[in-house]
Amino acid sequence: MTLERAAKLGTDAMTYQPKSDFLRVMQERGYMKDCTDLERLDAVMLEGGVPAYIGFDCTAPSLHVGSLLQIMMLRWLQKTGQKPIVLMGGGTTKVGDPSGKDESRKMLDVAGIEANKRGIFSVFEKYMAFGDGPSDAVMVDNAEWLDRLNYIDFLREYGPHFTINRMLSFDSVRLRLEREQPLTFLEFNYMLLQAYDFVELFRRVGCRLQLGGSDQWGNIINGMELGRRVEGAELFGITTPLIATADGAKMGKSADGAVWLNADMRSPYEFWQFWRNTMDADVGRFLRLFTELPLDEVARLEALDGAEINEAKKVLATEVTTLCHGAEAAAQAAAAAEATVEQGTLSEDLPTVTLTAADIGDGISVGQLFVRADLVKSGKEAKRLVADGGAKLDDEAVADAGAMLTAADFEGPRKLSAGKKRHALVRVAG
Repeated sequence: MTLERAAKLGTDAMTYQPKSDFLRVMQERGYMKDCTDLERLDAVMLEGGVPAYIGFDCTAPSLHVGSLLQIMMLRWLQKTGQKPIVLMGGGTTKVGDPSGKDESRKMLDVAGIEANKRGIFSVFEKYMAFGDGPSDAVMVDNAEWLDRLNYIDFLREYGPHFTINRMLSFDSVRLRLEREQPLTFLEFNYMLLQAYDFVELFRRVGCRLQLGGSDQWGNIINGMELGRRVEGAELFGITTPLIATADGAKMGKSADGAVWLNADMRSPYEFWQFWRNTMDADVGRFLRLFTELPLDEVARLEALDGAEINEAKKVLATEVTTLCHGAEAAAQAAAAAEATVEQGTLSEDLPTVTLTAADIGDGISVGQLFVRADLVKSGKEAKRLVADGGAKLDDEAVADAGAMLTAADFEGPRKLSAGKKRHALVRVAG
């Protein structure tokens, strides 16, 4: 299948009405941007148990909200009787995916990659069941085969199936070159390795479908083509739309950095608050994509108007947090938010930083407390927050970021607030 033919078939995603449960969910809830030969894939999926994969490179110890769309797709695969494959990029992380990047990724050593992989796996355990059954999820690492490749043999066997002309046309390469930004030969190899992953997964576990963001379209087609040429395999691809908020911001970021999925990097309370702060125009779309609420309930919630839309945002926040951190953590986060924001009281479930007397020393400035609580990134940012009137200590406006506090000022926890919706507690041990 040529890239042009595959792109044409992608328009089927807008007109064809799938009969298989998975593809119907993908279409109805807004996960699908393009699909290669949707009607044929639908027929294959009606037979059930189709292994499908998404790849995740191990560039950090946690995934963030920007990966949640792909995680939900894997979850829906399992819920509709198909077989999800989580491909960890232990091998490709050593190269770095150039897609959507203006510069090369930082190179990680093997120990760092392994540590990141362990942290990422803890996320997937919450969203799907792993095992040996027909629809149980499996996790594999492409280092299993990429680390053992003989480079010359690999080039001789698979290199002839790729042309530089075509590779230069892919967005991941073209955009970097148009911006006159360096693209290393190491990164240029990434698309060959990703294509080979698809072939290897077909050989090992019968994988027929690759899922990914729309920036992965060219890489997915590469893998399909390679599988057809070297194995005679009938493979398929689905891409998702790139998710941005209604104001155009990239999904997965907040005012204080990435919205991580691991609780030790972003507390359930902060995670809940991120979703509670969703823009009105995004509520319905995010309910469809990031929760499992029935579509008629989503329609009811997104139709709420005025102040009532805030109730829909609370439902969104609680549903998403329940999936990621569990029902108990979600309920505690919702209760803490209500106590802190709506009732103006102190909640023990707020993010908490504990300092020692040695940390305080002869005194610590209020601005540094905001830094230590991760409400700002620097003393300069703390001063700006104070100047803008957004910093509060125990619900009282802070007039001077340099005001000093001693250990004696911490008989109990002190509440810090950055704006109306971001809060933390500071305690002094002992």
